[in-house]
Amino acid sequence: MRLFFIGCEYAGTTTLANAINAWGRDKLGIQFSSIHDHWKLPHMIGHPPDLSPEEQEQVLALSPKILEAFQRHNLYYHTPTKPDDSDYIIIGHYIEDTIYAQLYYGYGQEQQAGDRRMHSKNIENQIMKYSPQMVLIHVKAAPEVIARRMRENPHPHSLVRPQDIELVLRRFDEEFKRSIIPQKIVLDTSTATVEESVAEFVSKVHPYLTQNDRLRLLTRPGSLPV
Repeated sequence: MRLFFIGCEYAGTTTLANAINAWGRDKLGIQFSSIHDHWKLPHMIGHPPDLSPEEQEQVLALSPKILEAFQRHNLYYHTPTKPDDSDYIIIGHYIEDTIYAQLYYGYGQEQQAGDRRMHSKNIENQIMKYSPQMVLIHVKAAPEVIARRMRENPHPHSLVRPQDIELVLRRFDEEFKRSIIPQKIVLDTSTATVEESVAEFVSKVHPYLTQNDRLRLLTRPGSLPV
């Protein structure tokens, strides 16, 4: 099972990815590799141990030229280059990098060096060639819900500005619809609990399960759909 989560900051992508990771382990016996979440600067590592606070400040002080080069290498490092059916969860990747780079990081615009529209197309074509079973999951929430979560539980180095919420939500929706990945799921977390969102995911992902996924679901002792 290969899952690709996207969505505006505070929509719940990381929370749901972790919850679905637990579901996969319990119901399918899947041992996902590390959840790859490397595209919200300054969190360029994304695995424990993350960068220290001092290192994060150093990242934020880098020039757009250096950030672009690092993240371009980061993007392609996480792009398949040969057939791959391993279990895998990634958050954001080229879609998140494209949106946030153009809005906040000072690189990636069309006609600039490192044009992210061009790189996104290249990366997505490689995904379709080598991991066509990838499922694209758009996690979304209403603008007022994003704003409330932002006030009540602010992230360190929060990226999205309150005045940009509707713009960022619209950009994720555009990139989701533009993607050539055919297996697509939308999860709206505006009023749903984490458990309800996982149940909705399980219901919606069933048509996209591979033969191996279905065999694991059937043979897992005590397994149920959710």
